[in-house]
Amino acid sequence: MARRRSPARLVIALSVAALLAVFLLYTSIAGGGTPSLRPSQLDARDGRVTLAGKVVHGSVRGDAREGGLRFRLRDVEGTASVPVLYRGSVPDLFDEDRDIVVQGTLRNGVFVAQPGTLVTKCPSKYAPAKSGSQDRA
Repeated sequence: MARRRSPARLVIALSVAALLAVFLLYTSIAGGGTPSLRPSQLDARDGRVTLAGKVVHGSVRGDAREGGLRFRLRDVEGTASVPVLYRGSVPDLFDEDRDIVVQGTLRNGVFVAQPGTLVTKCPSKYAPAKSGSQDRA
């Protein structure tokens, strides 16, 4: 007589596969990122964080390769700002009054950014037009 396969084996194998898939999904999502903060939320935060804000007009000094690029980053909708030191390649769209995101750590009141983490945000082409600039038909 031929041996019949038990449906219990199939159920167990599928259960193990499902548990493994859930575990892999959980570990890839949970704790995988760094907290994203604004300059007003930075305070005396320890550890690596992602800082998002707007480059203060007139604050950009230095060179990214020689001694580091220095600038101030402020809240997009506020006045709190923090000095930033960045060494590394600078995106072409980096400029004053531009929204950026950068990762690093706060050391002695200066946010020291890690090389290669400076990203500029592109302005949305879907933003509403400013009053007075709308076309009239």
